[in-house]
Amino acid sequence: MADFDRSDAPASWTFKFSAGSLHKLSALLTLAVLVFAFSFGNDAFFTVNNGLTVLLQTSVIGLLGVGLTMVIITGGIDLSVGSVLALSGVVTGLSVKAGIPVAPSMALGVLTGAACGAFNGFVITKMRITPFVATLGMMLIARGIALQLTGAAPISRLGEAFGTLGNGSLFRIVEETGGIFPKVVFPGIPYPVILLAIVAVVAAYLLKRRKTGRHIYATGSNEEAARLSGVLVDRTKICAYTLSGALAGLAGNVLMSRLVTVQPNEGVMYELDAIAAAVIGGASLMGGVGNISGTMIGAFIIGVLRNGLNMAGVSAFIQQIVIGFIVILAVYVDQIRNRR
Repeated sequence: MADFDRSDAPASWTFKFSAGSLHKLSALLTLAVLVFAFSFGNDAFFTVNNGLTVLLQTSVIGLLGVGLTMVIITGGIDLSVGSVLALSGVVTGLSVKAGIPVAPSMALGVLTGAACGAFNGFVITKMRITPFVATLGMMLIARGIALQLTGAAPISRLGEAFGTLGNGSLFRIVEETGGIFPKVVFPGIPYPVILLAIVAVVAAYLLKRRKTGRHIYATGSNEEAARLSGVLVDRTKICAYTLSGALAGLAGNVLMSRLVTVQPNEGVMYELDAIAAAVIGGASLMGGVGNISGTMIGAFIIGVLRNGLNMAGVSAFIQQIVIGFIVILAVYVDQIRNRR
């Protein structure tokens, strides 16, 4: 099979990658401005505890965003990740309730997400249904199964070990004071943040250094040219959607572990936040452009914005309006870039 190398790409593709880097730089500057502005608005914003809170709150959207970035680069979209997150969490919770240890149960949850993603890829590539419609159908299917399996009721009493992934931390330092509660010197780095960092590094390596990543870019840039170059386009798309589903399953484990309760109604509208993170970070909905570092910046823009607005007392409804305008602006910039 012929190998695709971006160094052999036409000049138009090279421009798109350069423009994507410029978009990422502007997103990074936007993030810096937000941090600077909110730090003046509230003294508590620029503290270690609040910084770790932002990291923890952004971890779920970041995991979803990584998977969606790969899908968007292929020229597709995945509207089902929020529902797949809930279904994967339900599978994990029911497995724990059935007596299966936490780690294997979470693995089953991730596999459930991967299966949903593979089904999306199959429907899109073999049945020739557009990604929007195919993943919209999966969004309804996964949510319906999650609600049916639980009777729309939460699953609780899952044990202390179930909450370790979502609430544990590395390098936590406490000092015994002789009282009932020890003094927390450093709260530690939350496990979800470490997990997000590992996933982001691996995904970035996959896209930049491995053949699969080059095929993902080639498929999104020009599907027919990629096929003529020997790229197995259908297999590449199925791979991207499967990875997106698996990361949605992993995000479901993290979120449900944080709550120490499985909620079948969780994950509503999360897919829009994840898409927003990818687009704000420079991923093009036309395909062929995007990277993991940009998506991480986009995810933190959303996280910092919500955190800062919360501390300023702005309602969640106004926050949605603000983020909506930011997404529209990001897509508009992407359209201008594509016209050029």
